[in-house]
Amino acid sequence: MMRIIIVIVLFFSGLCFMEAQDLKKNKIKQTIFSSILIDTLFQDKISIRAIVLDSDKIWYAGDKNRFGFYDLKSNKKFENTIIEDTLKIEFRSMAKTANYIYVLSVANPGLLYQISKDEKKSKLVYQERNEKVFYDSMQFWNDKEGIAIGDPITDCLSVIRTHDGGNTWNKLSDSKLPKVFEGEAHFAASNTNVIAKGNDTWIVSGGKKSRVFYSPDKGDSWSVYETPMVQGKQMTGIFTADFYDSKNGFVAGGNYEILNQNFSNKAVTNDGGKTWKLIAENEGFGYASCVQYVPNSKGKGIVVVGASGLHYSSDGGLNWIQFSKDSSLYTIRFVNETTAIAAGRNKMIRIRFK
Repeated sequence: MMRIIIVIVLFFSGLCFMEAQDLKKNKIKQTIFSSILIDTLFQDKISIRAIVLDSDKIWYAGDKNRFGFYDLKSNKKFENTIIEDTLKIEFRSMAKTANYIYVLSVANPGLLYQISKDEKKSKLVYQERNEKVFYDSMQFWNDKEGIAIGDPITDCLSVIRTHDGGNTWNKLSDSKLPKVFEGEAHFAASNTNVIAKGNDTWIVSGGKKSRVFYSPDKGDSWSVYETPMVQGKQMTGIFTADFYDSKNGFVAGGNYEILNQNFSNKAVTNDGGKTWKLIAENEGFGYASCVQYVPNSKGKGIVVVGASGLHYSSDGGLNWIQFSKDSSLYTIRFVNETTAIAAGRNKMIRIRFK
C-alpha cells in the first residue's frame, strides 16, 4: 500500500512539474503600458481618415484633393493635390504596394489613383460613376492582389479587385457576392472596414444590420456571420475592425448619434469571425472610429481612438484605460510595439506608449 501511495504522489508531482514548465514556456511576454507621450508631427486644416506606414514615411489621404506623407527621418511633410476637372475630392481609402501608393475617393464618382512613390505622380486607374457610389476601405493582400469595398449599389456587396499590382481593377459580379439587407452598408471612418491577412479577408458592415463577411480565398467565395453589435439605425454598428491573426479579431463602433454609448459597441471573436461576443459592456469607450492590435502582444494589447479619446486594453478588451481625451483622432497605426501614428481632424501625431 505504501509503495502505491508513493508512486501516486510521485506521478502527481511529475504532472505538477510538467504543468508548471508548460506555463513558464507559454507565458505571454507582453509589455503593459501605463502612460503615453505625444508629439505633433504637423498641423493643418485637413481631415485625414486613412494613413499607410511605408518604412520611414507615413502616407496620408485627405480631403480637398490632397495626399502626401510625413518623413520621420527628415521631419518634413510632402503634400500634393490631384486635379480632376473641377471635382472636390475626398480620399478616405489608402493602400500600398512595393512601388505605389493608392488613394480612393469616397463618393460619386469613385476615383482610384496610383501614385508613384518616387516621382509622386498620380494616374487614374479606376473610376465608377453612380449616384450610389461610396467607397469605404482598401487593402492589398500582397504586391499583386488588392481589394476595395464600397456601399451597396444593388442588393449585394460592392467589391473591386486587382490582380496586376493595381494597374487595373474590376468589379465583382453580383453572382459572386453575398446579399445585403436594406439599409446595411459600411462606414468610411478609418480605412478599417476591410481586413486582409494571408488569403483571409473580412468585411464589416453597419446600419440597419451589422455583420461580418468572410472570404478564405481573396474574395472568390464568402460566408456571412451575425454580430451582437448595436444595429437597426442608419448610424449604428461596426465602424472598425482588426484581426491579430486568422482566429482572433476585434470590432468596434457603436451609435454615431449617441457618442458616449458604451454598450453593444465592442465585440471579440476567437474563431475567425464566425461567432462574436460583446465585451466590456457599459465600460470603456463610447463610439470608436478605429481599433488596432498592439504588435507582438499575443492579441492582448488593443488601442482604440474615437469620440471618447484614446483607450488601451492589456487583456484583450476586458478592461480599458483612457490615455487621452482627444476626440479629434480618426485613425491610428502602429510603427512598432511601442510607437503609433494617429491622424484625424487637422493634425498627425506620434504616440509613444510607456
